[in-house]
Amino acid sequence: MLTLNMRSADRKSDYIYRQIYRQLKKEILLHHFLPHEKLPSKRDLAKGLKVSVNSVNSAYQQLLAEGYIYAKERSGFYVEKLDTLPVPFGSSRALNPELAESPDSRKDWLSFSHMSADRSCFPFDSWLNCEHKALRSRRTELSDDPSRFPQGIYSVRRTISRLLSVTRGVKCFPEQIVLGGGTQVLVQLLRQSFFQNATFAMEEPGYKRIYRLLTMQHADVRTIELDDRGIKMNEINRINPDVLYITPSHQFPTGIVMPISRRIQLLNWASRSENRFIIEDDYDSEFKYECDTIPSLQGLDAFDKVIYIGTFSKSLLPGLRISYMVLPQRLLKAFREKSRFIMQTCSALIQLTLQEFIDSGEYRKHIKRMKQIYSERRMRLIEELGKKFGDDVTIYGANAGLHFMSAFKSGETVDAILRRADEEKLELYSLRRCFLRSCINDREPRFILGFANLSKENIEEGVNRLYRAVYG
Repeated sequence: MLTLNMRSADRKSDYIYRQIYRQLKKEILLHHFLPHEKLPSKRDLAKGLKVSVNSVNSAYQQLLAEGYIYAKERSGFYVEKLDTLPVPFGSSRALNPELAESPDSRKDWLSFSHMSADRSCFPFDSWLNCEHKALRSRRTELSDDPSRFPQGIYSVRRTISRLLSVTRGVKCFPEQIVLGGGTQVLVQLLRQSFFQNATFAMEEPGYKRIYRLLTMQHADVRTIELDDRGIKMNEINRINPDVLYITPSHQFPTGIVMPISRRIQLLNWASRSENRFIIEDDYDSEFKYECDTIPSLQGLDAFDKVIYIGTFSKSLLPGLRISYMVLPQRLLKAFREKSRFIMQTCSALIQLTLQEFIDSGEYRKHIKRMKQIYSERRMRLIEELGKKFGDDVTIYGANAGLHFMSAFKSGETVDAILRRADEEKLELYSLRRCFLRSCINDREPRFILGFANLSKENIEEGVNRLYRAVYG
């Protein structure tokens, strides 16, 4: 009679049939049963193990479904002939220490991160109300096959097109908008749809995540340095790329706001060739200080050459992962043909909740409130830096967005400052991480100081920690 290792404690902790199933499977894989050997009848095994026949039957049915055994009518269950599983030498079920992750437990840390928004100020109750309305009134769209809406739900795109027209001067129809789960997803779609053999040019320093995405896809990516107006025109003319990726409204990471003269030069450059395009990444356009919002480059484009990309990560929450791009009409038909098999990467519920959030006026209220909050934090941070560092700090690009660049007169290297910042429990990012190809001069360390995730009450302490990191 077959006997299984069935302890009384095990009987209480798991379904009995699962224990029988696991033990039989182990015995079969270890070849303790011969191929085509008949297993005990359900009644006999149940009697021997002092369990119900139903428990044994459930175990047998699971083994049968997975192919460990087979059944003969009016005869019983038999063991399948299985090859021996190979066991690599020195194999272990333990996780390789190099792959181990630990929960983020940064208690008492302060952050100058430029990549986050303040979730403590997010109107969760209003968002949840909008989500409940979407669940009640938009059930058809929620249950529809997402492949029907590869560009995103039409009514959501219609709402976004109206918002962009009012806030950014973007000229588009809902049909031109494509939603996606982040800017990287959208750029990947663009590359696959249009620009597989294109030469790209990006700002130096610039958005390294996009640079790495393109280079990992074996794209030809050139880098062009900046002057005080943004990306250099003489270098664009020299390299003559097919696609130019820029952040004109608040250059990342230096904060340069591109003036109208350079914008016109770029549009004229793009118009001189049928296959030239500009990707305008307008990643934090909602927040401008001391001046009105600067219209988008796309709004000036009379040649249908600008691909406009934006995101709700900065204005709402990064974790919502909803971005959008506006395609020129000349590209739209080809995009639909080449991308019709792509499934939409944004949750339908998040799309519909966002639409309700915008249409109800809650988005406008939230942006107005956050602009005031971030403006106060920005001014407080600039004041505290001036008090602590005096003439030893220079600030660039502080009139827009949720970060600015700072340069410090210090005899210390960037590595030494970052090491001390860690010791001070201060999240700090150097400009070095944004250089795509060229080297950075450590004689004047430069850092990206984000203020979205630093409360007014913690700004003075954050600057004190920064001072100790810079000077030791």
